[in-house]
Amino acid sequence: MEEVLKILAELHPDVDFRTEKNLVEGEILNSFDIISIVGELNNSFGIEINAEDLLPANFNSAEAIYGLVCRLLDE
Repeated sequence: MEEVLKILAELHPDVDFRTEKNLVEGEILNSFDIISIVGELNNSFGIEINAEDLLPANFNSAEAIYGLVCRLLDE
């Protein structure tokens, strides 16, 4: 989880990613941010996030992003 928080903080250091639950719906993250996050997650965790994983629910909070990473690591 700490690696996910670090990646997010590098994009938006002014956001409290530990508590924010509406990153996509609240328009904190835009499509360019999501692409950057996907690239960083793929590199950091050795996973491949595909187009079908690019759902707002998977990126609306740090916990959701971490859950996506964990699911992909388990596959």
